[in-house]
Amino acid sequence: MKFLLVFFIGLITLTSCDHNNNPFVYQKDAHGRGKAKILVEQSFQPLFETSIETFMSQYPRARINANYLTENEIIEAFYANQSKTIVITRDFNDKEKAYLKSKNVSYRSDKIATDAVVIIMHPSMTDTILSIDQITNLLRGDKVSLASSTLPSQIVFDQNGSANFNFMVNMLQIKELGKNISALNSNQEVIKYVKTHPGTMGIIGLNWISDQDDPTSMAFIEGLKIAAVYDTDPETACKPYAGFIYTKEYPLIRDIWMINKGRRSGLNTGFVLFMKKDDKGQLIIQKSGLVPALTPVRLVLQ
Repeated sequence: MKFLLVFFIGLITLTSCDHNNNPFVYQKDAHGRGKAKILVEQSFQPLFETSIETFMSQYPRARINANYLTENEIIEAFYANQSKTIVITRDFNDKEKAYLKSKNVSYRSDKIATDAVVIIMHPSMTDTILSIDQITNLLRGDKVSLASSTLPSQIVFDQNGSANFNFMVNMLQIKELGKNISALNSNQEVIKYVKTHPGTMGIIGLNWISDQDDPTSMAFIEGLKIAAVYDTDPETACKPYAGFIYTKEYPLIRDIWMINKGRRSGLNTGFVLFMKKDDKGQLIIQKSGLVPALTPVRLVLQ
């Protein structure tokens, strides 16, 4: 009897201890179980819908809920502690890191893949090879010389503050956009708009049209032209195929980062590890037509 009393007292003490300090306490939140909320840049929605579904089929006791927002909204939400894990196209810059440090926010940044920004065109557009300078001038509304002299009547982004918008404006150092530049609400809307409006161009994330085994992705790309892009030499112009992204021949490339402040033993961290290190996670990235951070890419001549 005395033994049982000591046992139960010990059990109560054990279960009342702080979970972070007691490795023997059962935790509802672990690498393969529990609930997690993540915020994902809308450019990567197809990839993460597939990845989350695969992860939860592998770990039936795990439930991951993803909200798909613009990059600016996601960063603001991370500051406001609305999510422990976010997916954007860059690591935090020095100013952001200093701010988070001042708030005693500890996190880890991991690159999981390389992606690209794509210039899509209505079939009526005849110039499908563009230089970086031409793209810059088109977005600024400056004079630009194209082979057919047919300029786009409208250029559309997904949203102001999106990863696509931020990347193009920052990379090309554009301070003021031309009058024929506008924003819609999503990558899907950009695709639909360009398909149905002759003489237009759009800027989207590659992930929406890159998976050649996905009927939805192939339906999106049907009826569109994809621009080949070059830096200075037209002979080097190429489209955003994974091989050209891997070799950095395609100029409009960017990375996919997962930034996580979840517990090391928690579900948030488990999902990050799945995307970063697990063979299945990296193979999903490769299958989607993007370039995984770890898995080698098979180069195919196009």
